[in-house]
Order: sequence, then structure tokens, then C-alpha cells
Amino acid sequence: MSTELETTATALVAPGKGILAADESSGTIKKRFDTIGVESTEDNRRAYRGMLFSTDGAAEHVSGVILYDETIRQSDDEGTAFPEVLARQGIIPGIKVDAGAKDLANAPGEKVTEGLDGLRERLAEYRELGARFTKWRAVITIGAGIPSEYCIWTNAHALARFAALSQEAGLVPIVEPEVLMDGDHTIERSFDVTSRTLHATFTELRDQRVHFEGMLLKPNMVLPGYDCPTQASADEVATETLRCFRRHVPAAVPGIVFLSGGQSDEAATAHLNAMNAMGGGPWELSFSYGRALQAAPLKAWGGDPANLEAAQAAYLHRARMNGLARSGSYSAKLEQAVAA
Repeated sequence: MSTELETTATALVAPGKGILAADESSGTIKKRFDTIGVESTEDNRRAYRGMLFSTDGAAEHVSGVILYDETIRQSDDEGTAFPEVLARQGIIPGIKVDAGAKDLANAPGEKVTEGLDGLRERLAEYRELGARFTKWRAVITIGAGIPSEYCIWTNAHALARFAALSQEAGLVPIVEPEVLMDGDHTIERSFDVTSRTLHATFTELRDQRVHFEGMLLKPNMVLPGYDCPTQASADEVATETLRCFRRHVPAAVPGIVFLSGGQSDEAATAHLNAMNAMGGGPWELSFSYGRALQAAPLKAWGGDPANLEAAQAAYLHRARMNGLARSGSYSAKLEQAVAA
């Protein structure tokens, strides 16, 4: 089993490739659709995601797709289940399995992710439906007096329980401890909180016997808060992120697939590119982007089937740019060349 896990984990961070996160909850995708004036019906969600999943050439830059519970059960217009649509292209289907972040008891302003109850049975069903990897997101907020050690370690414990159960089911866990970048905190504070979060996460993963070679980490980059008066250059973000992760992430982990976390499309690509241009680390440095891969195609699509080709071209472009960032080969000039 561990060999299968290692093979899948390594394939997900193959050179030049990364992961599309298409696992928005019903609430989140409604917000995305609201921005383009499209009603969030099951048919519209199926049409939109089907457009992404059927993009010719995406498999050159996309190794896997994280699906939502609704989506893994849907099919394309020909009746082919979405996991099969992806698998036929050589793209590995995955599934988000957490039940969302809820208020943490006795910890105002802090969250804990739920979804462990019944998880073993759900994992077995998802594997039957075609999933080969899983994802669980924990949310850590930076604010006055938070995050507490209580919040960090409670979330780390849940992440490790999820990861152990996933591996037991033959599924590669993508462990996502996200330190949110909302707020006016400095890059130094981000570094400190990300360090504490990674330390707790890997302590719990080790204690719960998770096989590091058969998992991936999906973290935030080390950025100043979005409202911080002093923002950082791409090189500063890359330097601080690498310094933090070299301290805390075991070399046995095959890859780190960064989340975009509200960064602009081009900033997320530039930051990943800078880290790889600096030599990265003992792991593959890749991406698992949702909004940073989808914002452009969503806008181009606009809910109109006539815009299918334009939307797929926008998605393919963002996937290609991030594929280049995997080897430090991206430059802003490439964006301008396409725009021209």
C-alpha cells in the first residue's frame, strides 16, 4: 500500500505540473458565480466544472484535480463520470473530505475543522468513485492574541487523524494547514505563526504514524497580511517561505503544493517561480490553486456555452504559466506576450 501511495504522491508533483483545486463548497461557488451574474444551480456548476475538466492540453500542466462531494458524483454530457473524464487524460482525481471550519469552543475568533465522524466509511466510498487522493483544510487566523496554541494543536491533531485514515484507505492525503493572510500583520509575524503551525502539524503526523513519503503538504506562503502597509517583493516572499519550510518540513515529504490564498493570479505564479528559481528545497515545490487558476476562465465563461473555447484558453494559459513556475522559467513578459 505504501508503494501505491508513494507513486501517486510523486505523480501529483511531477515536474512542470500542479493541482487544480475545484473543490469549492456550495457556498463558495455561489459567491464565485455571483461575481459573473450566474445562478448557482447544479446544472450550471456541472457545466462550469465540465468545461475545466475537458480542456484539451490541460494534462500537460495539471497532474490532479480536487473535487467536491457533488462533483465526484456528476458526469459530462456524454454520461461519463467526472473522475473517469479526468483519469482518461492522465489527471488524478481527488476529493475534499472535511466538513468545513466551525467555531472552536472557548476560543473566540478561532476555528477548528470538522468532519472526522464517519470519515473511514466516506473514504471507502470515495475510493470506489475513483478518488486517489484527499484533502483536509485547517484554518489558522492571525489577530490580537491569536492564534492560541490550543487552536494550532487541535487543528494539527485533526489533520493527522484525517491523514492516517486516508492512508489506511489507500488514498494520498493532502494536509492543508492554512495560516490566513487577512489582516495587517507583518511578514515576520506570518513567519512565526506559520512556523508554529508546521511544527505542530508534523509533530502530530509523526505521532499518528503517517507515512511521510505518501502524503503532500498544502500550506500558505509566508506573506505579510493583505492590509499590512509594508508589502513584500516576490524574492522576499520566496526567501522567507523557503527559510520557514526548510526548518519544519521533513525531506521525506515528496512535495509542497502551495495554496494561492487570495493572491492575484500573477502574484501566486511569481512567488512560486521565485522559490523554484532560488533552488527550492528537498521537496518538489508545486501549486494547488483554486481561484488563481479559475478567476480568468470563470470570467471568460460567464455562464454562456458560446464562450467555452475562450474560457478553456484562459484556464490553459494560467495552468501553463504555473507549469513554467515549477522550474523557475516563468516571467511576467510571458503574460504580456499572450495578452498582445
